[in-house]
Amino acid sequence: MEITWLGHAAFRLSQRGKATVVTDPFDPNVAGYKALRTRADVVTVSHDHPAHNHVKGLRGVQRVLDRPGEYEIGGVFIIGIQMMPRERTADPLKHMRVLFTFDYDGLLIAHLGALDRVPSQREIEAIGPIHVALVPVGGGPYLNAAAAAEVVSLLEPNIVIPMAYRTPASAMDLAPVDRFLKEMGLSQIQPRPSLKISPSQVPSETQVVVLEAPKTA
Repeated sequence: MEITWLGHAAFRLSQRGKATVVTDPFDPNVAGYKALRTRADVVTVSHDHPAHNHVKGLRGVQRVLDRPGEYEIGGVFIIGIQMMPRERTADPLKHMRVLFTFDYDGLLIAHLGALDRVPSQREIEAIGPIHVALVPVGGGPYLNAAAAAEVVSLLEPNIVIPMAYRTPASAMDLAPVDRFLKEMGLSQIQPRPSLKISPSQVPSETQVVVLEAPKTA
């Protein structure tokens, strides 16, 4: 299957014969990246915010998932896991985050969406074993570099793909990916256009993969 970064927390997950999923479509006026015009059978929304819930513009959408639950759509098994935000509010459910996991023929992917705190051990166990983790690393309203590295150590995925960090196209006040790479004990990594992976190809030890950021509109 193939994972392509569309900007901010938006990815396209695709595999022949399976439903195509787009995660957290953004409002270009908020995120800064060009408007999404891609096709998606399923859209997941981790947070009710314009940086994550801008479904308008996507083509072919059959289902929008924005709540916890278990779903099987187009041969993809999807689980939404509720996460409360780090700050207590009068209406915490309104500010709820939802983490989604995807099972593509045994390849397990976790999209951590708008996660803004390190999950508890119980929450980590609810997420379960993961091959590929899509992790926000830019700080601000999301995990900062140190917290993101801690989450990686708890999840122990085979592959980590950072997201929600500052790029030339980003309009949000976020830190660059370099800070996260430093926390992971890494220097610069050459970005890839996309990640093509199958269960038999996952590395035995955790690797960080940086995907190319889209250009501005």
